[in-house]
Amino acid sequence: MKDLTTEIKKLEIETLDNLKMSKAKNTIRAYKSDFNDFALFCSRHGMKSMPTDPKIVSLYLTQLAKNSKYSTLKRRLASINVMHKYKGHYLDTKHPIIVENLLGIKRQIGVYQKAKKPLLFNELKEIIKQIDQSKESDYKKLRDKSLILIGFSGGFRRSELVAITREDVEFVKEGVKIFVKKSKSDQSGEGMVKAIPSFKYLDYCPVENLKNWMFENRNNLIFPISDKNVALIIKKYALKAGLDDKKYAGHSLRSGFATTTAEYGASERNIMAMTGHKSVDMVRRYIKEADLFKNNALNKITDK
Repeated sequence: MKDLTTEIKKLEIETLDNLKMSKAKNTIRAYKSDFNDFALFCSRHGMKSMPTDPKIVSLYLTQLAKNSKYSTLKRRLASINVMHKYKGHYLDTKHPIIVENLLGIKRQIGVYQKAKKPLLFNELKEIIKQIDQSKESDYKKLRDKSLILIGFSGGFRRSELVAITREDVEFVKEGVKIFVKKSKSDQSGEGMVKAIPSFKYLDYCPVENLKNWMFENRNNLIFPISDKNVALIIKKYALKAGLDDKKYAGHSLRSGFATTTAEYGASERNIMAMTGHKSVDMVRRYIKEADLFKNNALNKITDK
């Protein structure tokens, strides 16, 4: 009997480990941070955070809604639910007191999210010019140009960019193939290949700039910087190009690729094949953005 109890405890530990491994470390860290905020709320009001009940969660969401976006509420609810699962507890997140409360909050505060601006191709060219004209060393200029051109042309997330190694890169006659081992939308690590063709104009060619950079940089990591530095580099040169740097971030490369290619007529399927999006919802937002002027109802009369 004792051996059986020991075996069950061992299985419980292994099960918890499997649950943790199902999510990326950064995701787990975010869940814990979110849950800690909920636990602090419960502690202040003398309520139990683990296990908790739907009424307490609903009260927390009401409090949170005073100074938070709707997306934050949804994320916190998901985090509380996941942490309960990790501890072997059940939380009914579909309970009417939670669902109806969220619907009411949604009607009051709305769900609009102001995202960072996409870096479109003409803006990208201005940034490359600023890099060329900067007083940085030739080494840094090569790195920054390659980083931005590859990030844009491959629709990369910044975390994917800084994870590329030399063995992930294969130059071919048509351009370059880059293997992405793991990404936010590929937690199981199946990987995907991004194919980037050579551009006619070498100044803006991601393939040519990557070749030049890899010749100078002998590190195994192609871009040996943190993912936060990707955003800082973009902001730095966006400002030099006369753009509002506060509106741009690391994601601007990825959204810029999707918006620009949509503007030039790329299909949802082809955009998703490059970005790795699993859902068409976000891609359609980029296409909608690209269509604002392209298919504007006023186009027929603007020349009158």
